[in-house]
Amino acid sequence: MPGPNRFIVVLYDAKALFHFFADLSCMYKIPESVLVVIYTEDLQVLLMERADKLDYWQSVTGSKDFPDEALEVTAMREVQEETGIVVAAEAGAVPLSNLRDWGVANVYEIYPVWRHRYAPGVTKNTEHVFGLLVPNDVPVTLAPREHLQYKWLPYREAADACFSPSNAEAILQLPRHLVE
Repeated sequence: MPGPNRFIVVLYDAKALFHFFADLSCMYKIPESVLVVIYTEDLQVLLMERADKLDYWQSVTGSKDFPDEALEVTAMREVQEETGIVVAAEAGAVPLSNLRDWGVANVYEIYPVWRHRYAPGVTKNTEHVFGLLVPNDVPVTLAPREHLQYKWLPYREAADACFSPSNAEAILQLPRHLVE
């Protein structure tokens, strides 16, 4: 029979303890995310088809990588990961000032098909809405594990094409949040 000390783990410094818990938190998605409506001056909206659910069209979405990640950072990271569009204060990038927090947070029930990605008992997600104005000719490079194809649609048609009600509603709110 094993002794009582068999499962004791001693971590000698705070950095090791931080990494231990950071590794545990990576096991599950954080139920706080961003939705980024990417659009052009003439109100064309970028939609992408999910790779894991055919005919499910959406804007950029994604969860925080860690609890204290700033929402703006989450939005910039997800835009780049999913579309290849870089938002930064550097030449050739979409300017940071074109990424706007719309001050909207939707709390919704996580679809049952995706609940396994979250910690046991987590059923709701808080989604923060952003808008990103991009040039008409911005190149889009999809992450093939996440999306199969993309299309630009007039904003009302884009809203109709979304599978997610919160995504559709965000797109319909686009004219209220235009970058000046």
